[in-house]
Amino acid sequence: MSESVLIGLAAITFSAISAQWLAWRLKVPSILILLGAGLLVGPLFHLIDPDRLLGDLLYPVVSLSVAVILFEGGLSLRLSELKEIGGAVRNLISIAVLITWVIAAAAAFYVVGLSLPTSIIYGAILVVTGPTVIIPLLQQVRPVRRVSSLARWEGIVNDPVGAILAVLVSEAVLVGGFPQAFSTGLLAILKIVFSASVLGVAAAALLVFLLKNFLIPDHLDEVITLMLVIVSFTAANLIQKESGLLVVTIIGIVLANQKFVSVKHIITFKENLSVLLISGLFIVLAARLQLADLKQIGWRESAFVAILIFFTRPLAIFLSTWKSDLNMREKTFLAFLAPRGIVAAAVASVFSFTLVAAGYGDAQRLIPLTFFIIICTVTFYGLLAAPLARKLNLAKENPQGVLFVGAHDWARELAESLKREGLEVLMVDTNYANLSASRMRGLATHHGSITSEDIASELNLFGIGKLLALTANDEVNALASQHFIDLFGRAETYQLSCLGKRIGNQANLSVDQCGRMLFSPKATFAGLNALFAEGARLKTTALTREFDFNAYQAFYRDKAMPLFLITEDKKLQVFTSDRPLYPKPGQILISVVRGA
Repeated sequence: MSESVLIGLAAITFSAISAQWLAWRLKVPSILILLGAGLLVGPLFHLIDPDRLLGDLLYPVVSLSVAVILFEGGLSLRLSELKEIGGAVRNLISIAVLITWVIAAAAAFYVVGLSLPTSIIYGAILVVTGPTVIIPLLQQVRPVRRVSSLARWEGIVNDPVGAILAVLVSEAVLVGGFPQAFSTGLLAILKIVFSASVLGVAAAALLVFLLKNFLIPDHLDEVITLMLVIVSFTAANLIQKESGLLVVTIIGIVLANQKFVSVKHIITFKENLSVLLISGLFIVLAARLQLADLKQIGWRESAFVAILIFFTRPLAIFLSTWKSDLNMREKTFLAFLAPRGIVAAAVASVFSFTLVAAGYGDAQRLIPLTFFIIICTVTFYGLLAAPLARKLNLAKENPQGVLFVGAHDWARELAESLKREGLEVLMVDTNYANLSASRMRGLATHHGSITSEDIASELNLFGIGKLLALTANDEVNALASQHFIDLFGRAETYQLSCLGKRIGNQANLSVDQCGRMLFSPKATFAGLNALFAEGARLKTTALTREFDFNAYQAFYRDKAMPLFLITEDKKLQVFTSDRPLYPKPGQILISVVRGA
């Protein structure tokens, strides 16, 4: 028995992470591959039976995993964003939720044929727009900042709101009678507000106090945080069912916005843990489906999904943002971004059992119907989001623009050479004179420290896909590279060469602390500064069959240092010391040439 459990857990882990890797390779939403993998190992080939594998632990494991996922989501929310989008966020988690609930409940009753109590509760469940799907989609699409912030806030906050709404509605429905239902619901709301506010803020404050006073050793920071999240979630649920989801979201938001201690290492740990939990949960929940349940899906269920996608969501968005300052392009994109994810699946699973036990047998249909909705919405929105954002000019395909860290004289020349080729550039510096000179040349600028914790959310990164750290301070360059690895990926974060420098008998920085080394090992700040001071200039060369890269090297010999290569389809490649480039005719080469 123990061996079969071990094999089952290993199979879930292997399937989950392999699906994530395959989704990355194919550049498709990971949830599609995860659902497919869950169906393969579950109902199709019967390799995993989650109910037998986990038994009574199944739903506690699912609940705790969802709590950690929402906590990680809360860590990504910045209250400063609400200055610009606060009104829209308020309407999305109130007016839009109400509209979605009413229409989804009515459609479940009249179209799917569920009983009225089950339909009302199911409509409440479907108000969620899961961050487990939306956040990866936003990372893939990378729309303009305001749209991205709105989608993140809605997706993360709506999950606990939807779960709590489902609890309140179910309690009211199961109690029966309006007066009793109203008093029961009001009492539940008061319990939720109290438990979420007190426990959430208290848990976050306790953790900040412990970290600020160094009462936790560094190697226990993450696990003690995880412990506090789980304890707070459980305590809140004991006070009021499903209120724990709101509590963990509040903990995440408070920690992310306090200024007393750094929680970046905790965020990194939770991001990695969330990937594993999300992947494993989708495998487990999809594997629980039965082919007989899936065969029940027919035209009614298909019509129900169509109503959610093409009527409910657009109506909810346009009505809730009617008087907001969002433009029509932004509203249209949000109107077609409402995939359901792991929270919808988990909450539907829990309420399916609750309603069946209360005598509502049609609630058995909720689990396969929810997974059908997840599959359809994730497929539709996942495939539509990127081309729609590009069509609406809210995002760019494979952004090739460059974020320059440092706006000194020769950094401005590099930026100008790329801008002339049609690429987006953004200069970040703390020196007003450098930024003023950059703006005089028509370059986009931002005043601020690249190492600031909130810098990524402050920057307009539309069309930007790479980072070049060019300051005189190697440590700042390394920190900037580390800061943006999660956003651009390790392959697209570059800095000037800093290796070989020594303080006493020790190297200044190690390889794992630095981004990819720009241009060549000799391309240090001092080296390039001296090169430009001696009169070196940038040259843009269009390579041809007659004057190819070999002819270029023979002509310039050691006088030229290649910097950038722009391919025929306007993709920017950066010369580095770790991987050679092989320029071809038809491509554009930008280099710095001595004695030009």
